Amino acid sequence: MQVFFYIILFFLFGYAFLIDYYRRSWNQIPLFYSGTPEAKTRITVIVPARNEEKNIADCLQSLLKQSYPQELLEIIVVNDHSTDHTEEVIRSFLNHSKIKLINLHDYINDYNLPAYKKKAIEIGIAQSSGEFILTTDADCVAPSQWANLMATMHARLDATFIAAPVRIEDGSSILSVFQSLDFISLQGITGAAVYKKLYSMCNGANLGYQKSAFYEVGGFEGIDKIASGDDMLLMHKIYKKFPQKIFFLKSPDAIVSTRPMTDWKSLLNQRIRWASKADQYDDKRIFWTLLFVYLLNFFLLFFLVACFWNIQCAILFFVLVIVKTIIEFPFVYTVSTFFSQKHLMKYFLFLQPLHILYTVIAGALGKFTHYEWKNRKIK
Repeated sequence: MQVFFYIILFFLFGYAFLIDYYRRSWNQIPLFYSGTPEAKTRITVIVPARNEEKNIADCLQSLLKQSYPQELLEIIVVNDHSTDHTEEVIRSFLNHSKIKLINLHDYINDYNLPAYKKKAIEIGIAQSSGEFILTTDADCVAPSQWANLMATMHARLDATFIAAPVRIEDGSSILSVFQSLDFISLQGITGAAVYKKLYSMCNGANLGYQKSAFYEVGGFEGIDKIASGDDMLLMHKIYKKFPQKIFFLKSPDAIVSTRPMTDWKSLLNQRIRWASKADQYDDKRIFWTLLFVYLLNFFLLFFLVACFWNIQCAILFFVLVIVKTIIEFPFVYTVSTFFSQKHLMKYFLFLQPLHILYTVIAGALGKFTHYEWKNRKIK
């Protein structure tokens, strides 16, 4: 076991450098502000929706409250074969001239697509009148300054692609706190990586990109057989052609909020879906970073299992977990402050063992198993 202990120490040493680099990079990202709208760009917001009857109304209400000039804003909701009352809820908003409903089944004949969401976005873009595309999810709520900030960054910096922050609303349950803390760290890494042009990271719940750039890189062609990746895989295609025109919008007024998964099975399926594209990135820096972090967690878990009946060894495991927590804490605390969620940090140490377990399980299942998403079995 001594060998594994030293292997873990080696990984922790490298991990400390990596996390500190993310922390410093996050702190270097300038806050972006915008007062009155500066842009005159016509924007189309595309919202793919499947079985979101409980969430889509809040999403659309938030989009209708955008401070961006109403004559320059269009909202397209693409209903992806919903089997609940999602379409009826959307139709109740069609008295607003800005909102347009597209039913995906009117445009496709193939009901065994590997990537329905990509097809929904693709059709939405084809039907759009905007020059700049914003995407969010049907279970998300956007702040009133969101479209204005995205359009202003696009105009000021000639941005071709903008990744922007997403927050999971935290609740009182262990499940919601766990998701929020995990997502805070992912968002911090996203901002740091994009700012440093290290690799392409983003979340489809809060994206903006130039429509002409989408077509210039061939849209989702070449990645349309992969179930997920409508965000990061597309971002990388655009990054390869416009490397200096990719930005992260760091502004509290641009944070899109989403609800946490309601049960552990749904959370695991979501994370498996994210992990399933890990080996699909052209940019192998992402793969090697993910593999490095995965191996650290794997060796920690293996060390715990191997030491299960050895109290001294178990104590060593918890010492290693504390070291890992000390490495991560300054970074996650800084990012959590930006998201107004630093009150969650009191749970950070206690959730570390659970996070290690979930990382190993989700990473392995993402590569070797099927998963269910929106009542579809995928992969």
